[in-house]
Amino acid sequence: MGKARLEAFSDGVMAVAITLLVLDLHTSATTGVPLGQQLVDEWPSFLAYVLSFFVIGTIWVNHHMMFRRVVVVDRLIMLYNLLLLLFISTIPFTTSTLAEFIQDGGPDARVAVILYGSVSFAMSVCFTLLLQRILSRNLIRQHIDKRRQRDALRRFGVGLVLYPVATVIGLFSPIVMMVGLIVLALYYLVGSSGVIPEEWFEAESSPSGE
Repeated sequence: MGKARLEAFSDGVMAVAITLLVLDLHTSATTGVPLGQQLVDEWPSFLAYVLSFFVIGTIWVNHHMMFRRVVVVDRLIMLYNLLLLLFISTIPFTTSTLAEFIQDGGPDARVAVILYGSVSFAMSVCFTLLLQRILSRNLIRQHIDKRRQRDALRRFGVGLVLYPVATVIGLFSPIVMMVGLIVLALYYLVGSSGVIPEEWFEAESSPSGE
């Protein structure tokens, strides 16, 4: 089946998820606390917002890069993609939970860290399964040999190792974990041509310039 509906539905879910993030950033004129102090007190929410914004934005970029060369999709790809969207749609919740509990520390903060890290790991699993299915079934416009497929999966699947590592670090220092996850998101964002070589998925030239 064609990929258009899958891409359109995915774009819609990601657009809603990234928009909902900002709803957890708020100030109030009725608390009697100066605005500057409120902004300082809200730093966990701002840091969590930046982290999750880059996470969802990076997913959107790499999702587009992955599917731009795909010709058709099958039922299993649609299932993997649906699971990916399931976890993406929970990011606003895990973000607000992380921002609310990390400042006080304690058991609740550790649960919030595990929750956020688990969702991040699950998204990495779904993304890797998507790429593996696309490559193994040769659903792109050009053939890629087995060696290059394994190389792409190995580089793209680095999150399968680093997300659990970051989560363990977060049990001791949630801030270090959040900064590390931002760095990992930037790796996937700016290094996408290295994780998935551009010539494999580069869109063919067209009059529209897409």
